[in-house]
Amino acid sequence: MIDSLEGRFILAFIALLEEKSFSRAADRLGYVQSTVTTHIQQLEKISGQKLFHRYPRGIELTEAGKVFSKYAYQYVHLSQSLKESMNELDQPCGTIRIRTQESFFLTRMLPFVQEYTRNYPSVNLRIEQGAYQDILKGVLDYELDFGIVPQNPNRQDILFYPIMEETIVFAASEDIARKVENAGVQILNDELFISSGTSCLYHTTAVDVLKDAGVMIKDALELSSLEMIKQYVSCGKGFALVPEIAINNELK
Repeated sequence: MIDSLEGRFILAFIALLEEKSFSRAADRLGYVQSTVTTHIQQLEKISGQKLFHRYPRGIELTEAGKVFSKYAYQYVHLSQSLKESMNELDQPCGTIRIRTQESFFLTRMLPFVQEYTRNYPSVNLRIEQGAYQDILKGVLDYELDFGIVPQNPNRQDILFYPIMEETIVFAASEDIARKVENAGVQILNDELFISSGTSCLYHTTAVDVLKDAGVMIKDALELSSLEMIKQYVSCGKGFALVPEIAINNELK
């Protein structure tokens, strides 16, 4: 039987079964009515059984038609599964290993990750947190497919492609900010500087910027989380230099 079956015969059978009318089945499939009639006749010839009772007001399945209908739906489902499986072969798959700083992941990467996983469900994104030097080392040691860093490492053995510009801003409580406005940045000499530590490029950049402004860091606190830094600063315990996007909600 299988060497004589055609998918269009099965689709005609299902359309007629569901529409209960040759004319409506033809409209659904984009055929003329005689084509649907021919396809059903071909199926009945192949199966050796009458599949439908024809009545003036419609059609009904015969007992043979009821049995055939179960296999017809299985045929369609199998065909769809086969099509999906073949399409998946054209989709990217595997694992991509990425390392970036926590602040960038929290403020920039979540929308990208959500869209990427939706578009490429067969790709496993492995995203790790790391400091600047740790990211560079991971790339050089082939532990990563790529890393995201806040500045060009200027190395011959690493390819660097800029993807965006990040604005670094001064973050402090209203009390400390008011002191800076009234007395200048020199008052920061006596304030606690909060950062992710010397391994974080934001820390070294901040130190250089503050030094150029005449501020020397005397007291510093290292916290591992950007959220912890924000909470500590909001309590008036010191100041920090952070990516502007990281405090957008607090600025609104």
